[in-house]
Amino acid sequence: MTIKVHAEFVASAPSMRECPRWDRAEVAIVGRSNVGKSSLLNAIAGVHGLARVSKTPGRTRSLNFFAVGDSLAIADLPGYGYAKMSHAEAERISAAMQAFLSHRTNLVALVILIDSRRGPQSEELELAAMARERGLTLIVVATKSDKLKRSERARALARLAALEAEPILCSAVTGEGLDDLRRRILALARVGRGRERLARR
Repeated sequence: MTIKVHAEFVASAPSMRECPRWDRAEVAIVGRSNVGKSSLLNAIAGVHGLARVSKTPGRTRSLNFFAVGDSLAIADLPGYGYAKMSHAEAERISAAMQAFLSHRTNLVALVILIDSRRGPQSEELELAAMARERGLTLIVVATKSDKLKRSERARALARLAALEAEPILCSAVTGEGLDDLRRRILALARVGRGRERLARR
């Protein structure tokens, strides 16, 4: 049975100041500019065009929020790495992401997307370490698994061991891994409610 994630776009925030003020638990999705983040987000929700897909890396330049059910939200963060933009714009985006990842109290989980053909780089290792320091749930997704040969899959998974999280081989094209990813994301609504109860004590 296919698991459904009903997501609806709510807001686009250029900085922490403009982020939604709500009680929803938030799951942030991060990855390099060309990792296929928007395609995967659309595939997770089963809504074509929910997140804008562009052939040019780096089109997402704000913190984009999507409501999921009554108590969960997905935060689509700008891609890092290669993207054509001014130095000032790059600095603004970097500051917004750093503030969000370090201080956003609604944040309960970090989904790191990594091209399955390349493996983690220093940025992904730093993000994983930050997630552990904050006590966030870490979900590692190896994207574009449809581009791997069968003989390459075990090696692709082995490269992700350094992140210390069970990875999901995923493809927005074939649908591989999507139900597993949806299941893990939806389970985080319970994590958020548990934290909210503790905060009220």
